[in-house]
Amino acid sequence: MRRLPPLRSLEAFVRVGKLGSSKAAASELALSPPALSRRIKALEDFMGKSLFERKAQAMILNEDGRALLESVSPALDAMAEAVDNLTNKGDGFRLRLGVLPLFGSQRLIPRLAELRKLYPKLHIDVDTSAHAENLLGDVVDAAIIIADSVDPKLYSVRLDKNNVYAITSRTMAEEKNINSPEDLSRETILIHSEMKQTLDAFRNAIGHPNLRPASIDYMDSGALMLEAAANGLGVAIMHGGHFSDAKDERLTRLFDFEIESPYSYWFVCKERALKQRSVRIFHDWLIKADL
Repeated sequence: MRRLPPLRSLEAFVRVGKLGSSKAAASELALSPPALSRRIKALEDFMGKSLFERKAQAMILNEDGRALLESVSPALDAMAEAVDNLTNKGDGFRLRLGVLPLFGSQRLIPRLAELRKLYPKLHIDVDTSAHAENLLGDVVDAAIIIADSVDPKLYSVRLDKNNVYAITSRTMAEEKNINSPEDLSRETILIHSEMKQTLDAFRNAIGHPNLRPASIDYMDSGALMLEAAANGLGVAIMHGGHFSDAKDERLTRLFDFEIESPYSYWFVCKERALKQRSVRIFHDWLIKADL
């Protein structure tokens, strides 16, 4: 039998290749950065060539790295699937689901009891990592993501369309007398760092494409944006659905513009994942549940 590189080195390589960040990959694998680097180096020593271009915190696959990832990733997915199939031959079966925290807390978890009644033996492991689409077939079987578009290589179902709201605290709106979009020029705007198009969509829809707020603060968490807005730290430009679902009396919506968001929630998985019983059951229930 041909000698193979250590499986842990291959796993580390695939994770870094998909995420493009050694820091993110180390976090996913619960490794220290030095330990991750040792695994990558062991693979590169085995191959006798470098697989990445290293730039600050980023690790970008070079031509050899891309070729290896294309060949190795499906094989590792198949191995993981085989292990899962054998593991799930007992009384229960399991779904590894990637979901963003705000969608999970507001829309998914409150409805999961319905699914549990239908399929009491289905167990769901939840991963709240960002960009879960990069973890499909590796860390998660399926994911609910928010995006303006989805990689056409993936199976996807659009779950909603949403409007963009301007949201702030009732106290701040009253004390600062925010009555028109022009008033935002003196305020701090809160934007999700992964959804920067929402601000342009908002400005264009209200007829002020050149509106410049006093400052823009970026956050990578919708839940934190809502809390920041509720505490008067600024005006959050974000999905109206999150405002409605929050039912937070501290918050108020500014203005009555109907502005379609460039972003939607999507269910995504690899095509072959739909053959897994857990994925198919969750997919079918999710579509019918209309979360």
